[in-house]
Amino acid sequence: MFKSVNPANFETIATYEPHSSQEVTKIIDSVNRAWDGWKETSFAHRRVLMLKAAEVLESGRNKYARLMVMEMGKPMQQALAEVEKCASVCRYYAENAEEMLKNELVKTDAHASYIAYRPLGPVLAVMPWNFPFWQVFRFAAPALMAGNAGLLKHASNVMGCAMAIEEVFSEAGFPSDVFRTLKVGGSDVAEIIENPGIKAVTLTGSVGAGMAVAKKAGEQLKKTVLELGGSDPYIILEDADLEQAAEACVTSRLINGGQSCVAAKRFIVVEAAYTEFEKLFLEKMKQKTMGNPLDENSDLGPQAQKKLRDELHEQVLQSIQKGARCLLGGFIPDMEGAWYPPTILAGVKPGMPAWEEEMFGPVAALIRAKDEDEAIAFANDSVFGLGAAVFTADKERGRRIAEEKLNAGCCFVNDFVKSDPRLPFGGIGHSGYGRELSYPGIREFMNMKTVWVK
Repeated sequence: MFKSVNPANFETIATYEPHSSQEVTKIIDSVNRAWDGWKETSFAHRRVLMLKAAEVLESGRNKYARLMVMEMGKPMQQALAEVEKCASVCRYYAENAEEMLKNELVKTDAHASYIAYRPLGPVLAVMPWNFPFWQVFRFAAPALMAGNAGLLKHASNVMGCAMAIEEVFSEAGFPSDVFRTLKVGGSDVAEIIENPGIKAVTLTGSVGAGMAVAKKAGEQLKKTVLELGGSDPYIILEDADLEQAAEACVTSRLINGGQSCVAAKRFIVVEAAYTEFEKLFLEKMKQKTMGNPLDENSDLGPQAQKKLRDELHEQVLQSIQKGARCLLGGFIPDMEGAWYPPTILAGVKPGMPAWEEEMFGPVAALIRAKDEDEAIAFANDSVFGLGAAVFTADKERGRRIAEEKLNAGCCFVNDFVKSDPRLPFGGIGHSGYGRELSYPGIREFMNMKTVWVK
């Protein structure tokens, strides 16, 4: 039995009966039958349905946002913004999928030669709880517009969101079995990947989960896209607008309760700017309010689960034991729920969890570097490579560092890292491989077919 539990007070919201192995097989078979017809539909037809999905999302924005708040503790304003972003990705692919997947002519000695993009089939999506709508729609919108079908294995603590997403597509008029939710646990994923009806797998989650899925999919020779963890470094140089940099850094660190793979986590400040930046950063973190996520004035809700909150606190304690200084927070509040306050650790060094590991919560690691070169070396001293940012008044200097020096899939200058449907999103190293969004994202699960006519 799956339970949705409100992390603000640990009250059970709802329970869900899991699908049996036999039910899963029937659903996969049904999705494959539906895909046989769906793959032959026109882009124009798919476009109408995807635009309708955007409308369904927007008309139900308050309902869907509240569901996210209740199941994983996201502040209401951020949940509303997440629903809007899901609608935007539906519209983006509705308007652009056909152009992205049109045949590409290649001049050869043939009468005609070109690249054709054809859908692979049903794609299994193993999705996390932290952005329970957005993570799904950024996979589903391009996959369905491309003529693929989707099977969602969502995190067990946001099963209500999973069922609501299936209802969005149903209400929009998509065929009933083109997108289905599998109510299963993580231990069931390997068997599902083995099913011949699954043609590819996409996963957003932990490094361990990604490795397990990649191994199993590799055994079956099935395509995968993995978006895993991150320990994103933000470099603050001596000529940066420190007020603006501190504001952007605090915003990125606390978005979604700090529970984001692409959130800023390590703040690497050159010596000449360190003292002033630390002061501004501390002031702005102190201004943030932790409270009821349904209250529009709350900046920070609870962590999604007690277990995860406790693991985060242990990382903080271990970092302090190894020499980090706690400037703010760093304690478990005496209140019901999975709460953890905004926390700043200074003097963070290699060997500490705050340097080496992903801190999946509102914990910031301040790192002092003597100059630009050392800051870049510290930023790249990580097994992860999802996002990175640099703050400087010299835009050309920032561009050079972002493009040529930082080892990450998404590098920003004078702003915090975020996903945008118009740009590819993904990482390197232990942050995964493959890309979501933009035209690379929609092409990931396509057969790029060479056609030669003599």
